[in-house]
Amino acid sequence: DGAQPEPLGFLALYESYALYAEGSFGTIPELFVRPAYRSSGVGATLISEAQGVGQARGWSRIEVTTPPLPQFDRTLAFYQQQGFSISGGRKLKIDL
Repeated sequence: DGAQPEPLGFLALYESYALYAEGSFGTIPELFVRPAYRSSGVGATLISEAQGVGQARGWSRIEVTTPPLPQFDRTLAFYQQQGFSISGGRKLKIDL
């Protein structure tokens, strides 16, 4: 029928630089998996691919931030299952 398959999910990955990271590192500002495909390995595959990109680019780490709200407890647990650890710090913003 010529219909294009829809993606199961996506991950945005950016390269950043900071003194505390001693050079370049990755940041994941967005990871989304369609609800029907959650807990099926799609998110883990996306994280694994991001790690491969980071290793190829010589990054020291990949960082991700989740809001400190109860509705994100499952998200936090997912990232910890993928090997992420809580590194502290505070996220701040300024509205423009």
